[in-house]
This record gives sequence, structure tokens and C-alpha cells, in this order.
Amino acid sequence: QVQLAESGGGLVQAGGSRRLSCAASGGTFSIYRMGWFRQAPGKEREFVGRIAWSDSSTYVVSSVKGRFTVSRDNAKNMVYLQMSSLKPEDTAVYYCALGSRSTSGYDYWGQGTQVTVSS
Repeated sequence: QVQLAESGGGLVQAGGSRRLSCAASGGTFSIYRMGWFRQAPGKEREFVGRIAWSDSSTYVVSSVKGRFTVSRDNAKNMVYLQMSSLKPEDTAVYYCALGSRSTSGYDYWGQGTQVTVSS
């Protein structure tokens, strides 16, 4: 059974930085992509960014472009979300997800880690 464990959440002041980590473990699985999502209070979960395992190509949504970066350590099956210039509207529970099939989508999800940005 694949397990994803996020870490690195917490309270940070606006303008600050934070790095989230996500470790994948358990069972035998292939990784095609790993992604980050977030869910703010009262809102739906939204996609933040992802990294392709084959070539490390990354993508982040426009609202975080230039502030957030997705990276990986494939030897450790870990993915990171480096967040900088944080804003109060970045406050959310952040989830990592793993796509184990060549088709798009994510099959496994972490429990989430809370990031709170104070103004």
C-alpha cells in the first residue's frame, strides 16, 4: 500500500518562505508524476503544481508562479514544494499526490499539512 507523508507545514508570516516535503513509501509502485494540491477553508481542493518523474519537468498554476517551485529527489521518492513570498491567501491544507499510471491523474494522496500565513 502506497503511503504519502507530508511535512513542513506551520505558521509563517506574510512574505516568508516555507518548504513542504512529501515522502512516498510502501509497496511496489511506479511514479509518473507527483503533484501538490491545496484546500482553503470553505473552498474546493485546487491544483498547485506537479513534477513529471521522467524528465523532472514542472508546472505550477499562475497564482503561484514565480513564488512556488516543485522539485524532487527521485532516489528518496520525495517531492518538495518550495514556497516563497507567501500571502495570507496561500493559507490552506496542502496535499501531495502521486500518479502511478502513464495516463493523467493521481492515485494516492497524503493526509495533508496545514500552512497558515499571517498578515
